[in-house]
Amino acid sequence: MEDLVKFVQDEFVTKNEIPNFSAGDTITVYYEIKEGEKKRTQFFRGVVIQRRGTGASETFTIKKMSGTIGVERIFPINLPAIQKIEVNKRGKVRRARIYYFRNLTGKKARIKEIRS
Repeated sequence: MEDLVKFVQDEFVTKNEIPNFSAGDTITVYYEIKEGEKKRTQFFRGVVIQRRGTGASETFTIKKMSGTIGVERIFPINLPAIQKIEVNKRGKVRRARIYYFRNLTGKKARIKEIRS
């Protein structure tokens, strides 16, 4: 049964070209929004909290600060509405899922940048 699901995902799910990124990186996701007949592009820039899953069902969570409120959004990797993903900064963190980042404020909420 698992082989059948894997086969269907490989054959029929469109794969987006995405750059390599991981938890702690600051990325910008450009995605398309449909409002009635109109389409427009919107972006969401924030820090990657986690990447979860494998293959076609993989998702990633991004957190951004909107004023003093933290806003998180979960994107599937193969969402057809995603136009492109840009990596703005590479962050140095020691965990694959940085849930502790949700509770940090001020200077403690900074992530060291990896210079390459």
